[in-house]
Amino acid sequence: MQTHGAPLNWSVTQTCRGNVVTRDNEGAADPLIVGGAPAAARLRASVPALSLRVLSRLRSEVSVYAELPGEEIAGDIADIVQYTLRLLADVIERRRPAGDDELARQRESAAQRAEEGVPLDAILTAYQIGMAMCWEELSRGARPGELPDLKEAVGRIMVLQRQLTAAVSRSYLEARSVLDSQEHGGRHALLAALLAGEPVDRPGVLRPAALYAALTLHLAPHPDEMLPGPGAGVAARRKIRRLRAVLDSFGAGTGEPALTSLDSSGGIALLPLSCTPPWPELCSLIARAAEAAGVAVTSAAAVVEPAGVAAAITENAEIVEVVQRTGRAPGLYRLADVLLDYQLSRPSVALEGLARLLQPLDSKPELLHTLETYLRHGLDRRGCAAALHIHPNTVDYRIRRIAGLTGLSPARPADLQHLTAALVARRASWPR
Repeated sequence: MQTHGAPLNWSVTQTCRGNVVTRDNEGAADPLIVGGAPAAARLRASVPALSLRVLSRLRSEVSVYAELPGEEIAGDIADIVQYTLRLLADVIERRRPAGDDELARQRESAAQRAEEGVPLDAILTAYQIGMAMCWEELSRGARPGELPDLKEAVGRIMVLQRQLTAAVSRSYLEARSVLDSQEHGGRHALLAALLAGEPVDRPGVLRPAALYAALTLHLAPHPDEMLPGPGAGVAARRKIRRLRAVLDSFGAGTGEPALTSLDSSGGIALLPLSCTPPWPELCSLIARAAEAAGVAVTSAAAVVEPAGVAAAITENAEIVEVVQRTGRAPGLYRLADVLLDYQLSRPSVALEGLARLLQPLDSKPELLHTLETYLRHGLDRRGCAAALHIHPNTVDYRIRRIAGLTGLSPARPADLQHLTAALVARRASWPR
């Protein structure tokens, strides 16, 4: 970019606003004045309103941004727009290019968009639109005598645009390269070998960790995944990226990679460990993962050596199925948490017999639902009544009817055990 036929780093002495100043873009100088005020200050003051206009134009002119989840536009995208606008104000104020460290946020954002599958050309177009709107904002109200300052300001915008294009493109392509190599590289081979119970000491397979927290996860859909259009796919990838970031951080201290195979509904994760962590730590991990992903997460876990991964993942899948079938809350579970349900869900002659104990209630769903709620509330008639929105006396009446129809009363300890087991067997035999 040339200004009066000279490069941007020119240095001359001139009279401006009654003072003799040295225009040296690497040193101190009077601020660039546009519209009767310092250009950097004007731009900085306009950031809140200008960023909203930039976001509006992105959604109206770039189809990919129109399809992104509203949460992402109002969050990550809005943040990077505002950061870039303020960076441009700093560049104009200092009258020198942005430093490499000042572009770190844009590089990080580009890598995240790469993981979400946002096309590179859409990202670069977004930056171009933002820079053009900055020029429009700065040039508004410019006066004839401010032409030199205005020309230098637009030169600064173009230099930053060039820096952003280079930094964003490089970071995006690097992220895509890593993602592609991970899919077909050592992590994939190691995960496949562990899940198949095959030897891992062969070429092309990474060395396994001493222990793994073997996780099976079920993810609820994010609200944005329910929306029509390609934005649903972006929302799903965004959910997975956030979840994977939390899981990766758990085993970061071991120096071994976390091994994951995830899609929008869940999947498998093997987290490398040097020693067995306390169970509350793993529960906290799943809680953080759910918060980061923005959805409910139901998971089962076991800490095993590499040789035990395949069996653990198989058992975990059964535990998650039991948890979902029995209506338990999302969270992390282990076999000890569902022992009765798990055992009674195994096929056997006794299972069918237990389930038949409640057959007299088949035509009376309100009684069956009352029994389930009554047992879930620890035989607390008032808690059961509140949950069902009925009077406690109605609970008492229904429990008496259940006893009359089945011959089993929750008030008798032996019958209570049979009723509990019968409910579990019924869920296993006739899943809802």
